[in-house]
Amino acid sequence: MRACIALGVLVLVSAPSLRAQLAFEVASVKRADEGPNGVNGGCHGIDTVYTAGEKDGAPPLGRCVITNARLAHLVRIAWGLDTMQLIQSGPDWIQRGAERFNVVAKAEDPSKTTEGQLLVMLQNLLIERFQMKFHREPVEANGFALTVDKKGARLEPSKSQDSDWTFGKQGKPQPGVPVSFKATRCTMATLVQLLSTFGQKGPGVDKTGLDGVYDFTLSWDDDAGPTLPVALREQLGLRMEPQKVQISNFIIDSAERPSAN
Repeated sequence: MRACIALGVLVLVSAPSLRAQLAFEVASVKRADEGPNGVNGGCHGIDTVYTAGEKDGAPPLGRCVITNARLAHLVRIAWGLDTMQLIQSGPDWIQRGAERFNVVAKAEDPSKTTEGQLLVMLQNLLIERFQMKFHREPVEANGFALTVDKKGARLEPSKSQDSDWTFGKQGKPQPGVPVSFKATRCTMATLVQLLSTFGQKGPGVDKTGLDGVYDFTLSWDDDAGPTLPVALREQLGLRMEPQKVQISNFIIDSAERPSAN
């Protein structure tokens, strides 16, 4: 599981010409064996932060290693999208079908390649190998603003050395199952991203004004209580206020299954 402060990856490229120059030295895209295996992996740049528990399973430096991923999963990783709900596509195989792929790719100079550069290389690889055409579509969606409660935030500055977050043994939140979320050195921006993904309140924006890093545990149970909004207020002194939020959908106009390497 990736470090808390590095959950959301924003890839900045200064010019189209620079983007076009970024390519892997070698790359393989192959069909994965069918089965119940879930998507796993990512890209390891010189600035990538891993927790102690993640280091053993991390890809080698300067590589992207992703397994059992639909094309939509690969798009989400490459473009740093907060949720799969931002992706819209046509044929089922892109986003909902059984077809999954393994990607193994290496940068020319791993000792100088950042995670952002690797992700742009991954974008270029997907565009090339899947003959993918896409566009972004700005829309307004029902979401929330994370704010500080009128009684003030109940957050203490982090004293931890490592950034991490976990949902414990129960895994990611499921309907009807109590949730316990533990975070160390976590920013409010990352908390908003997690709430956008798992909070069932739509996309969010950070309006707390809190720019530190914090250690906290947040527990909720939407059936037996407290619900997530109540838990946020009572345990962290934060509120989820309903608000219209500007988002950008990722529309896959067309794509082809990749040919053999």
